Amino acid sequence: MGRSKLDTLKATTLKTFFEVAGKLGLVIGQHYTYNQMNKLIKFSNGSEVVLKDLFSYPSDPEFDSLGSLEITGAFIDECNQISQKAKTIVSTRIRYKLDEYNLTPKMIMSCNPARNWVYNDFYKKSLEGNLEEYKAFIPALNSDNEFITKHYVNQLNRADTVTKNRLLYGNWEYQDELAMFNYDCILDIFQDSSLLRIRETPINKNIVISIDVARLGKDKTCIMVWDGMDVIDVIELSKTRINEQKDIINELKEKYQIKNRQLVFDTDGVGGGLADSFAGCVEIVNNSRALMDENYQNLKTQLYYKLAEQINNNQISIYCNDDIKKRLTQELQILKREDADQDGKIKMTNKDSVKKQIGRSPDISDAMAFRMHLILEPQASFNYVRVK
Repeated sequence: MGRSKLDTLKATTLKTFFEVAGKLGLVIGQHYTYNQMNKLIKFSNGSEVVLKDLFSYPSDPEFDSLGSLEITGAFIDECNQISQKAKTIVSTRIRYKLDEYNLTPKMIMSCNPARNWVYNDFYKKSLEGNLEEYKAFIPALNSDNEFITKHYVNQLNRADTVTKNRLLYGNWEYQDELAMFNYDCILDIFQDSSLLRIRETPINKNIVISIDVARLGKDKTCIMVWDGMDVIDVIELSKTRINEQKDIINELKEKYQIKNRQLVFDTDGVGGGLADSFAGCVEIVNNSRALMDENYQNLKTQLYYKLAEQINNNQISIYCNDDIKKRLTQELQILKREDADQDGKIKMTNKDSVKKQIGRSPDISDAMAFRMHLILEPQASFNYVRVK
């Protein structure tokens, strides 16, 4: 029995388990025990329920913590709050005594509407009649729950439009009015990497490399190679020294035969030291004034709003693997307009808030946003040719 965070699982799902067990006549201490330290419910017949934290921690990206788990079935509560990979890993652990008892591995997941992998893998496929035979999607509303309190429904009726659509009406097609990026447009930017093989050799003057720089900490350096407005390569470097990153960028310069002016660097922190090695490159100071004195809180905010405009107008494509696709989608989805109903500078979700919500730095989307400087700054831009 799993959920994104173990503390939340104990405070919500586990309490419901105890309540339902009592209604079924099961008495704790007589029919089953609960070991809080081992996170284990054990029944008198030997059956066990293991409680698991399924959050995607940066320290365990492959979910090695689930490696030795052997289970006969699984229930994931609020599966929309976990990653698709976490769900996949749990499903591979359903293997215990299946043949011995002639059992079919099964996993039940509950969730509220969310525009992520659950939407793509279940709701949308079910709607289009393309759901795989081994899957089932069962929609339900508050009104289907005879035990729901009227006070909860009243509270939802007073909630904002998005919350009401999701939690009261069960509307999967909700659109957050403050979201900077249209979800469907985010999905449209991703292209099949195998198609790169049939593209012509990139035109040198169209190549731009944008770099979000990190060094030896938890964050990753993200290097994006652009052919016009198409991202044709994404390189991530973990705990790599500045001199090693310099060598990698020089190799890319040689490969694509480009000049320093076609490099865009984040020069906050350690990025400034790397940019110094490439005189004439475009330097991004995130908290500096917006270009052309436009009414944005800072340059980074202006670049992200331009990125949103480009993506929402289907002007960008990216060829990447599924892992980068998942993380970039997560990074873009979470960004919202801040204080939209107030006068003053145009704002967006700040980086500290994003890091708290996704558990890491938005390195991929930052590298993507830095590319927008060459669209906004006329004297630094090139005559781009969009290749399809």
